[in-house]
Amino acid sequence: MTASLPSSCKLKIGWYVNKYLEAPEGKSWRDLGAVIPTFIGYIISYTYVGIYWVNHHRLLQSVETIKGRSLWANLLWMFFASLIPFATAWASNTGFAAVPVSLYGGVLFLTAIAYQTLDMTIRHAKGQMDSLWTVATGDRRNLLTVTSYAVTVPLAYIYVPAVYLIYVLTAFLWIFPEVEGHAS
Repeated sequence: MTASLPSSCKLKIGWYVNKYLEAPEGKSWRDLGAVIPTFIGYIISYTYVGIYWVNHHRLLQSVETIKGRSLWANLLWMFFASLIPFATAWASNTGFAAVPVSLYGGVLFLTAIAYQTLDMTIRHAKGQMDSLWTVATGDRRNLLTVTSYAVTVPLAYIYVPAVYLIYVLTAFLWIFPEVEGHAS
């Protein structure tokens, strides 16, 4: 099997534009200002989807054949990634209220865990994984990402701006995929 990007990922990036970036009804700058929260949420989520798209693409390029476990892990990751638009919409439509922002963090947490699971199943199938413990503790970037998302879930009830700062800083960890080894 030649690994390539699933059409669902290709469609997801285009879907964001059509689904969430609706032009304001009015003609003034004030009307445009009303959609700024939606636009900010869109930028953050689009960045995450783009980062996953690049890393997923690179990960699948390293695969010669796909095993059943990897298919299921990929399906799990795609499910959680498909929840990002829902969580984005709810957070931005509520003006970034605590509960939707907490849910957004939970979705990012589950998506990250699912992606790491996919990465581990592919590496295991290729004979590149020593043990689950080695993988879980050996990659500081993965560990920091999952920990950051876990922290944002309760932190959203205390101070939402700090949560979005964590989201942005965590995204910066992943803007450049790894050059060698796996592409997580």
